[in-house]
Amino acid sequence: MMAAVFIQTILRGMSDEAHLPAEQSRAQAPARLPRPDGDRRRAQDPGRAPQPRPQEAVGLTTPPIGKLNRRADFLAANAGRRAPTPGFVLLVRPRGDDDPAIRLGLTVSKKVGNAVVRNRMRRRFRELARAILSEAGLAGADHVLIGRAGGIERRFDQLAADLRRALEKLRR
Repeated sequence: MMAAVFIQTILRGMSDEAHLPAEQSRAQAPARLPRPDGDRRRAQDPGRAPQPRPQEAVGLTTPPIGKLNRRADFLAANAGRRAPTPGFVLLVRPRGDDDPAIRLGLTVSKKVGNAVVRNRMRRRFRELARAILSEAGLAGADHVLIGRAGGIERRFDQLAADLRRALEKLRR
């Protein structure tokens, strides 16, 4: 009993809550908002006009490659011509419409490897398509790249040569 009274007298003034006043102090700086007539600290040069900038798109020289999304498009491409290579199988089917756009579909099955391997192969195929299909692909056709197990070990330049060779074979 004596220890409880001792502890109460020592801890009477201690509390976990801090005393915070309800009113805020008046010495706060106003928020920084830009003035409509410019910043007073920065010198304005009214005599110099802004320099003209190029309006054309810089670096966009290749037409964008479309994407195959629907299963029916993949099945239709399967009925087209095929060119097998050690790293992939290329399927090409002319669409027959008047649109000259190239569309690309990528597929890599679980037989090739786990998700990391399949995603790496898809990234490599996308880069191949960006580099080669836009210039050497068949206009107005759907292209499908089906990944094979040996494709992940092949060097990128070998895959590029395989794709060029397959496109030439299908062009004839």
